[in-house]
Amino acid sequence: MDGNGRWAQRRGLPRAEGHRAGATSVRRITEESARLGIEQLTLYCLSSENWKRPAEELNFLMELLQHYLVEERPRIMESNIQVRWIGRRAGLPEAAIRVLEETVRLSAGNTGLRVCMAINYGGRAELVDAMRQLAEEVRQGTMDPGAIDEDTVSSRLYTAGMPDPDLLIRTAGEMRISNYLLWQISYAEIYVTQAFWPDFDESQLHAALRSYTARERRFGGLKS
Repeated sequence: MDGNGRWAQRRGLPRAEGHRAGATSVRRITEESARLGIEQLTLYCLSSENWKRPAEELNFLMELLQHYLVEERPRIMESNIQVRWIGRRAGLPEAAIRVLEETVRLSAGNTGLRVCMAINYGGRAELVDAMRQLAEEVRQGTMDPGAIDEDTVSSRLYTAGMPDPDLLIRTAGEMRISNYLLWQISYAEIYVTQAFWPDFDESQLHAALRSYTARERRFGGLKS
């Protein structure tokens, strides 16, 4: 969800106002995804690399996250949305962890759209954590190294039990993956828009979906 800061700067506003506007876009896109019957929406909220940003901005982001989740809980429950969280706990404020875990707990029984929030997330860190878990299982004798396959690795990722993404949407014209779901997006279709995230609305989402449905997905095979 790129471009919050640039959106604000072009309007002569503090970067914080861009993040606030970005939260409104999260609400719009989540509600429209639920209306369209999409199975899962994964939002890259905070990368493990984002901790390099100024402390003032990071503190605001954490406060915004907590406020947003608490404020949205009634809407989440009314819309039958299930919230999940992927990323490392280490480094996140305890208050943010409590709000995240409580929202996950309250919505666990919901059966509609699954909203997966990637917070303090990095694709490489996820793979490292999965490899550490597998190495420990081999050390304890509960895993045969020869039995490790793609399904085994997938089941040790943060996203275990979730579907791999079909479509990766990148806003603000960014043309890189940025350490996002490196294992899971192996065959995802990529859609890049110049729109900053605060300007990404329902019509922008529809355009991305139309582009996706017009593509031929062969997964390495030939056209049938």
